[in-house]
Amino acid sequence: MNRRHFLHLGAACGAMAALPALAQGSAAGLTKLRFTLDFRISGQTAPFLLALYKGYYREEGLDVSLDVGSGSVASITRVASGVYDMGFGDVSSLIEFNAQQAPAAPPVLAVYQYYNRAPFAIIGRKDRGITNDFASLQGKRIAAAAVESTKRCWPMAARHAGLKPDALQWVTTDFSARDNVLVRGDVDGATYFHDSAVSLFQRMKPEELSVLSYAGTGLALYGNAVLASTKFSAENPKAVAGFVRATNRALLETIANPVAAMPFVKQREPILDEKVELERWRITQSYVIGPDAKDHGLGDVRKAFAEAQLAEVVETFGLKARPKLDAVYDLSFLPPREQRLPRAA
Repeated sequence: MNRRHFLHLGAACGAMAALPALAQGSAAGLTKLRFTLDFRISGQTAPFLLALYKGYYREEGLDVSLDVGSGSVASITRVASGVYDMGFGDVSSLIEFNAQQAPAAPPVLAVYQYYNRAPFAIIGRKDRGITNDFASLQGKRIAAAAVESTKRCWPMAARHAGLKPDALQWVTTDFSARDNVLVRGDVDGATYFHDSAVSLFQRMKPEELSVLSYAGTGLALYGNAVLASTKFSAENPKAVAGFVRATNRALLETIANPVAAMPFVKQREPILDEKVELERWRITQSYVIGPDAKDHGLGDVRKAFAEAQLAEVVETFGLKARPKLDAVYDLSFLPPREQRLPRAA
């Protein structure tokens, strides 16, 4: 079948939304689906674990394997390569990746917008002179992984903050070492997904730190989304629709009762502290339920907003061509709007 197009921004539902639960092959058969997270297991991705362990994916006829990742950018290449069927990755990075594939059809599309706003932030030590003013980052040493979305999108935030992209000095470090180098004082600050900084907040008092959210500059970006291989979507549309339905169901349930969702995170990673992961989720939720999500429901995007982000990414990353939105999104798998409206506890 032909690749779906970006047809249903703000619409009630797509053509696939009304499909019944899967019954692939024999009555007892399940469709295997390989899914990669962007990073490690945490409260940030609690809905995926809830859907897995409460059997929501299985009810949709899916046998889902869920693996940890090595960054929201790497998730895109994992799905594009065919190693994974679906994944969790950054939309700005997806725009760049798919633009580089042109004129060939995009190998990966976003099918459910998880973060209504990107949780990108630089967190700095106040004793190093970093305040809530982005101008305080001038000349500071900031730790970041070699390839990660928060660092990649810094030039956009810098422009909105009235700074030059080279206003700060990058210090390359691994994701796992970021807290350590900041706590030791080897650097003045570090890039984070805001919700991933909970581990840092356990080691340094929040009042000792300044959280500079990119959104505070006036820059508004969609963040990580559920991604799908276009090849897999074409061959298994029911599987993609079922995965989106089950994930949306679990996300709504996590929003309504986050305390009840955390045991499913711990079920996968027994070493985790449910209270810490609950704190992490509460930060995540503030970015998931953004101003648009309350209007058009979870998973969807506002066309004008998405177009603005696309233009910003093209300019910042110096892309040769500006891809169309249907080379980034396929939201035809979304359930009806009324099934995607969040009701926070």
